[in-house]
Amino acid sequence: MASPISVYNSNALDTHISSTSRESLKMELLADVTLLPGEERITDKDIIYICPFSGAIKGKVLITNYRLYFRSSDSDVAVTLDVPLGTISRVEKMGGASSRGENSYGLDITCKDMRNLRFALKQEGHSRRDIFELLFKHAFPVSHGLPLFAYVTQEKYEENGWNIYKPVEEFRRQGLPNNKWRITFINKSYEVCDTYPTVLAVPFKCKEEDLRRVASFRSKARIPVLSWIHRENQAVIARCSQPLVGMSGKRNKDDERYLDLIREANDTTKLTIYDARPNVNAVANKATGGGYEGDEYQNAELIFLDIQNIHVMRESLKKLKDIVYPNVEESHWLSSLESTHWLEHVKLVLSGAIQVADKVSSGNSVVVHCSDGWDRTAQLTSLAMLMLDSHYRTLKGLQVLIEKEWISFGHKFASRIGHGDKNHADQDRSPIFVQFIDCVWQMTKQFPTAFEFNERLLLTILDHLYSCRFGTFLYNCESARDQNGVRLKSVSLWSLINSKTDIYLNPFYTPESGRVLYPVASMRHLELWVTYYIRWNPRIRQQQSPVEQRYLELLALRDEYIKKLEELQLSDSAPTRLANSSTPNTSSSSSSPTSQQYTHLHTPF
Repeated sequence: MASPISVYNSNALDTHISSTSRESLKMELLADVTLLPGEERITDKDIIYICPFSGAIKGKVLITNYRLYFRSSDSDVAVTLDVPLGTISRVEKMGGASSRGENSYGLDITCKDMRNLRFALKQEGHSRRDIFELLFKHAFPVSHGLPLFAYVTQEKYEENGWNIYKPVEEFRRQGLPNNKWRITFINKSYEVCDTYPTVLAVPFKCKEEDLRRVASFRSKARIPVLSWIHRENQAVIARCSQPLVGMSGKRNKDDERYLDLIREANDTTKLTIYDARPNVNAVANKATGGGYEGDEYQNAELIFLDIQNIHVMRESLKKLKDIVYPNVEESHWLSSLESTHWLEHVKLVLSGAIQVADKVSSGNSVVVHCSDGWDRTAQLTSLAMLMLDSHYRTLKGLQVLIEKEWISFGHKFASRIGHGDKNHADQDRSPIFVQFIDCVWQMTKQFPTAFEFNERLLLTILDHLYSCRFGTFLYNCESARDQNGVRLKSVSLWSLINSKTDIYLNPFYTPESGRVLYPVASMRHLELWVTYYIRWNPRIRQQQSPVEQRYLELLALRDEYIKKLEELQLSDSAPTRLANSSTPNTSSSSSSPTSQQYTHLHTPF
């Protein structure tokens, strides 16, 4: 995880370098940087970092095939930057050879994780040409025919994260198949829908040829399939894309009958179809051949959820970045935040998911779609499932939820994030997954004991959404991952997380299996996620709750006691071993009563 800018008093650094010459300092400055297995140094260079908080800082920058790393050489202020190259969205030259003014010649770097970096170089002999070209090449490997770092890394972990989600096992956990729903492998070669997974759950009564006919009437052939089933009332959440109604108001009897089969599966009186889009957008989609379900769908009701499209979300996050980086506008903070509409969008997404969860909890099956069913649809289904099913609120359950509803169902991560792609202005870029994780964070704030994982997990997921260190979020769909051998040639993010789970656990977690969570989706109860959006500002420090602080102190105290006990055990066992060696016939069971006592001692925190 990339470290935030750390600015601190450098007395310790002073004592370390006081006897070191300036030249050897430059050589040694980056010598101790720990590289990942498979990470290689590309270049390093003396440079000036234009810190938005501390001004111009001299130091050295190291560029590898994975990261940009800067460390200051100034003795009065110590600054470290550790930025995965995948985080970089744009690299631009700043100023020209004839530019006037101090530090006006260098590089401007725009990042995807709510920060920008600016470096200045000396105006002599094209001093920035090499570093610009190398940085541009390795920050955007896909645009230069180079492999993403996920294919290069040699990292090894105890856990294999690729095994965390197995579709058939997850359906079995939900109680499927049963006499109303069956599992089909019709898409095993991605021939029905190339952006869907190979394992699908569909109504028991529908035939394979019915599925093919329905696919012809749904955008991108993304047919309605089951995401989740309620164990008691058998109501389901099904997901799909928009019907291809068009301006002429086309109908498809197979599609209409298919939705009625979903309704009949648990005898729902009326099937509720949640269209994530604003009504006006859905009508406009008719002009491009799309549309929505009309009155011809018997026993169904259509509800629009008014969630805006990917372009609106992208612009909203840009506005948010403008008001939080580099400086937070204190005097008009609330009005500035409101003008970004970011929390308003978060509210609408959460509100839509609450409606879905509430409808299913009361025994009514629902179908959820937007235009293509891979952005807003994924937000709504996954958040509703998080509210309804406590399994997804565990550490591994959240991983399954992301693998299932986002990765396997074809959220276009490559297009939305732009992994290794230099086209920063691509209109397909959008923070849809970031917005989902923000919604999860909002829920953890409102229900602090309901989630097994902590905020650190959410931050780690978002950092590696961009980093390209793991194969988890690469490409747009399962078929593309299979073609590029992602599971065979790269490591899963869940391998990292599940190999050291303790740092991602919430100490206040209380399992409650049957509880449905209904967060309050009103502006009064939603907060800006400061720890994520404003974490690069060293003057903004997120206050830890006193209870959590005390808990961590007690854990540290426990660790200290355990360490002392182990030391006592070692010191007590030494004379015992000597005594044993002089009296070999002594029974081993009575040799060390003290060590037995220590072994069974527990500190109840």
